[in-house]
Amino acid sequence: MSDDQKTPFQFPRYFQAGVDIQGHDGLIEAIKELTRRVSGPEVLAGVGGFSGLFDLSRLGGAELVLAAGADGVGTKVKIASLLDKHDTVGIDLVAMNVDDVVCSGARPLFFLDYIALGSLSPKTVLSIVSGIIKGCEMAGCALLGGETAQMPGLYPPGEYDLAGFAVGLVSRKDIVDGRRIIPGDVLVGLFSSGLHSNGFSLVRRVLLDEGRMKLEAPFADTGRTLGEELLEPTRIYCRAVLTLKDRLDIKGIAHITGGGVTGNLPRILPQNVAARIDRRSWEVPPVFTLVQRTGKIDDEEMFSVFNMGIGMILVLPESDALEAIDILKSLGFGAKVIGTVVPGGREVLYDPPL
Repeated sequence: MSDDQKTPFQFPRYFQAGVDIQGHDGLIEAIKELTRRVSGPEVLAGVGGFSGLFDLSRLGGAELVLAAGADGVGTKVKIASLLDKHDTVGIDLVAMNVDDVVCSGARPLFFLDYIALGSLSPKTVLSIVSGIIKGCEMAGCALLGGETAQMPGLYPPGEYDLAGFAVGLVSRKDIVDGRRIIPGDVLVGLFSSGLHSNGFSLVRRVLLDEGRMKLEAPFADTGRTLGEELLEPTRIYCRAVLTLKDRLDIKGIAHITGGGVTGNLPRILPQNVAARIDRRSWEVPPVFTLVQRTGKIDDEEMFSVFNMGIGMILVLPESDALEAIDILKSLGFGAKVIGTVVPGGREVLYDPPL
């Protein structure tokens, strides 16, 4: 994007929408330091990764390791409330958690949910839970339990918040942690279904508040409304990734959520390598173009907030890339080689540059 097309605002648009990415990153570092006090020898990976890892061998679990994650759907629930359509955000909730857990190579075992709302609406809760159950079916995990908390005065009528918790299992020798990634490996990007469940504070501000767009308005040439596009559920990749892991050498797995490719991919890279991304290797879905054009957002921030059409990135040897894409296609997931691993310092390099 040329300089005259960039946003005239001093601060990034996501910051203006009320989300401080830099402050969040600093908070995570502070929390990581605090958790050292309650982190015993069983904790193989704690705060900061896609999932925490707890070694069961000290408890008689042989070489088994638990992988656990917690996440929510963010302000996407505001769109669900505006449309009074709640059956898809439950799928989002499961997806955000199980796709984090699988980044360690673990198979999700069970899921728990937390629904907080101002007043009980059985119809709404049942609709949300129906989506959660569908998501668990897609992920191949059990819905083990949950909590529905009524908090009058905290949430306005008709609004609510969601959180989820997933626990998976992996043998210690099969953990995927990125340590074996080397220059020459390739990056296989799995296509997203759209925005997934990230950046909705910015999306709502740009499209609904400033752009004054209607959720009932037609979206692009898809035959759907804007609201239907925004509520498209997060894609659940975990089963496909585990099938692939059984057949090929997956060295690293990154779930592209809040922070985009720029923020998530470095989390799995060793210190001595970088990722070079070819931005021309896939087609960015039109919803991202709409947000960027309407909000006058530059490319750098777009790739630091949204998935931009790539919901998960796998790192494999170059010799396995084409077979991986064929297997994923047979499982119903579109994918392409979107880049390579090069010498560097855990950064993401874009071609063309942002």
